[in-house]
Parts: sequence; C-alpha cells; structure tokens
Amino acid sequence: MSHHIPYQQIFGHPEDFKIKYRLYSQEEGGRYQLPHQGLRLNFWYESANHEMKGLFMIWPEFEDGRGHLIKEGPVLDQGVARMWIVSATTRPYHRARIQVGTVGYFMEGGIRIGVCEVIEVVGLPDNPAE
Repeated sequence: MSHHIPYQQIFGHPEDFKIKYRLYSQEEGGRYQLPHQGLRLNFWYESANHEMKGLFMIWPEFEDGRGHLIKEGPVLDQGVARMWIVSATTRPYHRARIQVGTVGYFMEGGIRIGVCEVIEVVGLPDNPAE
C-alpha cells in the first residue's frame, strides 16, 4: 500500500477550508468499513443561491486526533478534515457560499455517508472575485 501524497503538494496551495465530521455507521446508511485516506468522496452542502447542480468535487483529507495528516490506512470515524476544491474555476463560487458553520455531507455516489460542519476557511481568497 502506498502512502498518501498530500494535496498541498499536488495543488500547490493550502486547503480551502477545514471541517469537523462524523461518518455514518453502517446502521445509519454509511459504509461497511471506514474509508482510507485519499478516497475521493464528493461533497454537498445547502445554499440558498446554488447555481450549480449536482455534487461538488471537494475532496477531504483526514487528520488524526493530533491534527497531523493521516498518511495511510483507515481514517477516524469522526474528527477534522482538510477540504480541497478540485476545480480552480469553482473556488470563487464556493468562497461566496462556504463559511464557518456551513453544514455539508460526504457523498459516495448519491448516498450520504457522513455529515460535517465548516470550522475554518483557510485557503480561499477573501474576495470571491479573486
């Protein structure tokens, strides 16, 4: 099994925002096993003025209980994750809508497998026009 390559190394900037999350148990409709670091889950959040349809390619990168990036193996069932907006062209769209307190969901296909809340906006520009 190979180690996860940090998204900061791939994308060349800090994470866009951080969330606290809880993955659903299998009984709640979640996965049979916890995902491993690098699983490219999609993300969905409610906004009164969404102009885009469907799920968003905003990938999580999970931290351990001490705030360090998990390099390999399964992630925690709840904790903190760094979130990465994959398409640079959609970053202004999301910056205008994502803020501390925004509630979102990890999506695998059309199934919600976890819930999360934005706790910090990090790498998104303050001005949505940037």
